[in-house]
Amino acid sequence: MVKIWTIIAAVTSFGIAALFGIWLIPFLKKVHFQQTEREEGIDLHKSKQGTPMMGGFMFILSSIVSGIGCVLLYNAIGGTPETPLMCAKIYAGIFMALAFGAIGFMDDYIKAVKKRNLGLTPKQKLLLQFLAAAAYLATVYFFGGDTKTFVPFVGMVDIGIMYYPLAAIFIVGIVNAVNLTDGIDGLNGSVTFFGSIFFMLMAPLVEKTGVSIAAASLAGGCLGFLVWNFHPAKVFMGDTGSLYLGGFMCALAFALDMPLMLIPIGIIYIIEMFSVILQVGYFKLTHGKRLFKMSPIHHHFEKCDWSEVKIVIVFSAVTVVFGALALLTVMKYTNFI
Repeated sequence: MVKIWTIIAAVTSFGIAALFGIWLIPFLKKVHFQQTEREEGIDLHKSKQGTPMMGGFMFILSSIVSGIGCVLLYNAIGGTPETPLMCAKIYAGIFMALAFGAIGFMDDYIKAVKKRNLGLTPKQKLLLQFLAAAAYLATVYFFGGDTKTFVPFVGMVDIGIMYYPLAAIFIVGIVNAVNLTDGIDGLNGSVTFFGSIFFMLMAPLVEKTGVSIAAASLAGGCLGFLVWNFHPAKVFMGDTGSLYLGGFMCALAFALDMPLMLIPIGIIYIIEMFSVILQVGYFKLTHGKRLFKMSPIHHHFEKCDWSEVKIVIVFSAVTVVFGALALLTVMKYTNFI
């Protein structure tokens, strides 16, 4: 029963995302929601000037319709009903992702319509992001959520009152790390596709079927988006999409009470984020020298003459390896192996 519903969720989400692109891309061109490349960017990216952005609406629509719809149907047609707390984690998590997507939309709108290439200011983004994270955590708490979290090789650990501020910081950090991973054709969609697959596989091990279905809907949506976004991209996800993906990945991890699993599964996100932090820090310490040719690190490899397709393949392979290690850790914890 669980396998059937995860397949239905994935296939439905894929179909909605892929078909939605047929209408969405011409619409985005018509309203001039198009990419503006930075002057200091990669030279090869200059040809991408004018490519439609906000394509993230493809997987946003598909994952919401498929994820919520299939979870509701699973509970209604013979599945084991989810507890109110688990329902809150799933649905509030999806709405948290939607809130992050809305923040991204505001950023994209400013870039595309107001012609301000940097969009929202960093302070504005952070304030809105922390509000979104806090609203999610408050909702889960209201429905009886506790402060326990899974620590690899240790088990469930109660963090106490510090759980909430740490969780909010972690969510905002991961969401921005996912945002930084967006920058070349197919990269963010591919990495997130594989990441959501591993959460889909983990969820049944801890008897959280609804999370598996939601993860399958995200995986299918990412794959449907890649029909249009894989190199050469006909559309970009924009901050609308990348912030939504970050919020959804956090929602999956927290619904499983395993936020720390985002570190191995999202290892590429983490590397991308720290490449920027290290680049900025090194630049300031050395008064102008650079640690990488360009950051985030996928641009460094572009400067090293790696093709966009090669970067996507390598980064996806790294995600699969570390995701498999995370899955084995959970399998060991649940005595599955």
